[in-house]
Amino acid sequence: MDADEVKQLYAAGQRDFREVNLRKADLMGIDLSEVNLRGADLREANLIGALMIGVNLREANMAGAILRANLSEANLIGANLSEANLSEANLSDASLRAANMSGANLRGANLNYALLSETILRDANLSGAKLMYAPLSRANLTNAILIGANMEGANLTNAILIGANMEKANLSNAILNGASGIGANLTAADLSRANLSGTNLTNVNLSKANLRGANISWATLRGANLSGANLYRSKLCWSNLTGAILTEAVLIDANLNRVNLRDADMSGAIMPNAATHE
Repeated sequence: MDADEVKQLYAAGQRDFREVNLRKADLMGIDLSEVNLRGADLREANLIGALMIGVNLREANMAGAILRANLSEANLIGANLSEANLSEANLSDASLRAANMSGANLRGANLNYALLSETILRDANLSGAKLMYAPLSRANLTNAILIGANMEGANLTNAILIGANMEKANLSNAILNGASGIGANLTAADLSRANLSGTNLTNVNLSKANLRGANISWATLRGANLSGANLYRSKLCWSNLTGAILTEAVLIDANLNRVNLRDADMSGAIMPNAATHE
């Protein structure tokens, strides 16, 4: 079936196109809202400007497709979107649970409230993307690029963030319980009031990060760089900061009960009692 035939059938009222083969099809600007494309082959298809609100693309293969389209409320559960171009796409309220988005381009995409639990986002580019209050529990974001992404209130429980670049990302009020962020870059990120209890942040870069009021208890921060970080009123009890760098960090009113600070560099840090550590 080619693009013209799909358009004709859609105009005639047909909405069921499950498992259709539209590989490399030119579907630019097409209206496929509410269509059933479950299991369809859309590899390398051109869907720039397409209107696909509420479309069913469950388990569809869209590897390498250009999907700069409106996919709000779309069903993309288990879909293959590896290497797909979704830059500036609207995926708000869509379900991408367990989808494969490895290496996908999601720069500036709108993923607010999108369901991304167990989604594979390895090496994906999410710079400037909007992920407000998105469920990302158990998502794999290894080496993903999230520079300047807005992840306010996102749920990253048990997510894999190893090597991710989250410089200047907004993670205020985010939930990262049990997440693994080994070697991640969170330079100048906003983690105010975030919950990082039980996270593994070994060798993470949190220099100049805003952790005001954050819960970082029972976390592993071995070798972490927290130079110049704002930890005002943060909770660090029982956390491991062995070898961490806390030079000129602000720790006023922070809870440091039972924290392991062995070999940590505290020079110039402002301590909980407002005194400067020598």
